[in-house]
Amino acid sequence: MSRIVMGIESSCDETGVGLVRLHDDGTVELLADEVASSVEQHARFGGVVPEVASRAHLEAMVPTAKRAFETAGLELSDVDAIAVTAGPGLAGALLVGVSAAKAYAAALDVPLYGVNHLAGHIAVDTLQHGPLPAPCLALLVSGGHTQLLRVDDIAGKITEIGSTVDDAAGEAYDKVARLLDLPYPGGPPIDKAAKNGNPQAIAFPRGMTGPRDAPFDFSFSGLKTAVARWVEAAERRGEPIPVDDVAASFQEAVADVLTAKAVRAATESGIGTLVISGGVAANSRLSSLAAERCEAAGIELRVPRPRLCTDNGAMIAALGAHVVAAGCTPSSLDFSANPALPVSTVSI
Repeated sequence: MSRIVMGIESSCDETGVGLVRLHDDGTVELLADEVASSVEQHARFGGVVPEVASRAHLEAMVPTAKRAFETAGLELSDVDAIAVTAGPGLAGALLVGVSAAKAYAAALDVPLYGVNHLAGHIAVDTLQHGPLPAPCLALLVSGGHTQLLRVDDIAGKITEIGSTVDDAAGEAYDKVARLLDLPYPGGPPIDKAAKNGNPQAIAFPRGMTGPRDAPFDFSFSGLKTAVARWVEAAERRGEPIPVDDVAASFQEAVADVLTAKAVRAATESGIGTLVISGGVAANSRLSSLAAERCEAAGIELRVPRPRLCTDNGAMIAALGAHVVAAGCTPSSLDFSANPALPVSTVSI
């Protein structure tokens, strides 16, 4: 018989509850994906405030779960298993989701699985494109993470082959947006401005691309600093800042490095499928440049639709379904959230 898996996500500033159906053949069907975001509460601070995020999760958790069940046309009693983000993320925010999941699991007497947020970003692709080939390569790009991951088994074997050594790509977007007086979060407004700019107008640096640099690691701190210095120099000269050109040139530098390293990693590993996920995966230039380079290299590119790329409960429900299908041992009710949970630990 098919099984209903509930997923709860609260690692940062989105409260997500998703419901999926795990079919007998191992495929996973999305039934509901409800999200409550507290991003507007953080905008005036220019970044996520952990205490504000935790309070927002407390207020949004039950209403978001109710909406998910209404959307799916299900009752709580229909749930067969629950998955929840155990890490990585903000400690207080994670604890709200973990506590809610434990309460639901205890009340319903169903198995509970504490799972990895990063693995969820990969698993969510199966809701749109079906089962993942094994192995595949995943480029995870978000506000807090930029990683290249080899996925041999989404339920149990994920290996990091590259990561950022400083700022994540999404973090760099937020900081550059602040320099350009664009709204927070910085990804969408920079992407919008870049459409009207010249990506070749300013030769911003490509970090970690030298012959002695780690081939699959990333660095965006230097790029962020280069943008700041360019803007400061223009202001000292009394020149207006060409926001569109700066945004386009910055975005081109980010997309160039991300896609070049991802395609190189896939080619050198003999892997034929690249999955790009995380909030920055919704960026138009990243997806278009990835499509160009993957086609030239003969690599299949899979990018979930934008709604699935950002943090949500559906991705945790999807990962939970794969963990259930693999027969993994449920988590004990006394497990704790782990803000630094490594991606190699898919479930705890």
